[in-house]
Amino acid sequence: MYQVHVIENGVQAKEKIDHLLTSGYSKENLYLFAHDKNRSEHLTENTDTEGIGMKEQGLLDSVGNMFKSRGDELRSKMSSLGLSKTEAEQYEVDLDKGKVVLVASKEVN
Repeated sequence: MYQVHVIENGVQAKEKIDHLLTSGYSKENLYLFAHDKNRSEHLTENTDTEGIGMKEQGLLDSVGNMFKSRGDELRSKMSSLGLSKTEAEQYEVDLDKGKVVLVASKEVN
């Protein structure tokens, strides 16, 4: 199960993350995406959220992302969190417009 939120900036990201944390999500299951790689890393560091790595993607996809365009890489990472290909493509359009995408995943018991 996951929630996706399209937000404008780091301030809104922090507010949404705080709300999700009080709703039962953990920081280990919150992922921020921005089209600009530096902005994405900056937001992830400042909000103490997770980066997408081998745990979420697996070795082959992680290595493959080194050779993909930024858009392909972002769609691949969003798909590894459970978003469909169509959803990942739609959210990448928002990223192209300078917005930030927050994906909150929650394990279902």
